[in-house]
Amino acid sequence: MVKKIPQRMCIACKVHKDKKELIRVVKSQDGQISLDFTGKKAGRGAYICNDINCINKMVKNKLLNKAFETPIDEETYLALQNEFESKM
Repeated sequence: MVKKIPQRMCIACKVHKDKKELIRVVKSQDGQISLDFTGKKAGRGAYICNDINCINKMVKNKLLNKAFETPIDEETYLALQNEFESKM
């Protein structure tokens, strides 16, 4: 029997991909938002492509506000963008 690979949708480009190909953005219980490269952190998750264009679109259009149903400040978006660029 073939094991089904979980699919998730990028919040920026709306393309469905294998979960392992995407980066998870996590909002923890205390409201902290961070990138989760392992996919194991606890909290509400949203997925984004491992692509600078999708990261830039997420920041420009403030896409996490809709995904997490809460306002998120500009500093958090810039911190996520810097964290992504430092991993590249």
